[in-house]
Amino acid sequence: MAAVLACGEGALLSHRSAVTLHELLRGGGAWIDVTVAGRRGVSRLGLRVHRPACLSHADRTMVRGIPCTSVPRSLLDLAQVASPRILERACDQADVLRVLDMNAVRELLARRKGHPGVRRLRAILEMGQVAENIPRTELEERFLARCRRTGLPRPAVNEWIAVAGEEIQVDFVWFKQRVIVETDGFGTHGTRQAFQRDRRRDQLLSLAGWRVVRFTWDEVTKEPGYVTGVVRELLASHAKSRPAAA
Repeated sequence: MAAVLACGEGALLSHRSAVTLHELLRGGGAWIDVTVAGRRGVSRLGLRVHRPACLSHADRTMVRGIPCTSVPRSLLDLAQVASPRILERACDQADVLRVLDMNAVRELLARRKGHPGVRRLRAILEMGQVAENIPRTELEERFLARCRRTGLPRPAVNEWIAVAGEEIQVDFVWFKQRVIVETDGFGTHGTRQAFQRDRRRDQLLSLAGWRVVRFTWDEVTKEPGYVTGVVRELLASHAKSRPAAA
């Protein structure tokens, strides 16, 4: 808020700083990005001031009382300055939080054809359904990296499975072996509602013939050998359980 106020009336938190405020990324970097329409974009100590050619009413919003760029505009500005992987993660988190309004994004891309981030953001969104087959959290990334390093078969990531008339999205799944791994960070699984929801999901999946195992942050980061061993044994037990050929 101090950064926005320092830039005067009409200033908005923007770019990576706005994406962080929207909780689509962690940490906004050493600089604070502020957009000021119609003024010269001169940076000052700790601030990076942007002067866009166009800023509409739809590009503005308030988050926790701080004026900032909207989610679509924040993602478009992020596309100009961040790597594709960081942009992909932000888009994925926007989808997870249900704040990714694709109609608003399409309208913005059509309106701001000359923006340097248009091509990059469109490329990310056109790769397929956002949040599909890519890790959504640092914990998921660490688990997937562990699979790669130890030679475990690559699982499908954030896939939907239909069971008992419901569709359940799981973190990692090996379809052939019917094994599911869930990585549980306290931030998203530490509430009473999440605790109850997770148990019900596991029950439905188990009744449908899936084997579900959950790993915590500490297990993935501090006991990686144990995690690898459990997954490897679950995958191997599928082969052991198959009847021998006649």
